[in-house]
Amino acid sequence: MSKQFNMADMFGKFADMQQKVKEAQEKLGEVEVEAEAGGGMVKVKANGNRQIISIEIDKDVVDPEDSEMLEDLIVAGVNKALEKAEEAAKQKMQEVYKDMMPGGGMPGMDLSKFGL
Repeated sequence: MSKQFNMADMFGKFADMQQKVKEAQEKLGEVEVEAEAGGGMVKVKANGNRQIISIEIDKDVVDPEDSEMLEDLIVAGVNKALEKAEEAAKQKMQEVYKDMMPGGGMPGMDLSKFGL
């Protein structure tokens, strides 16, 4: 009987953990990061879900004769913003897992495969 109770308890804790992870993932949409390219000529905002929220382009960089430079700046800004969003999301999820698992983890469980 004791083993069954422990197993049920473990599944209950797992369900709680899944719910907390789901809630944390939903909150990632509220996390915002900003990146710049070209010394601030292009500013890109992204959220923790790695979605671009906005792109701001300085009017001085808009040159119909040199659209390639603008395209490069946008790509650079987007890539930087997505990198920052990825890092912010990773940190947020690490906080959730640390809160759920005293000591930062479960014995024998390697969360590095999940980017944590």
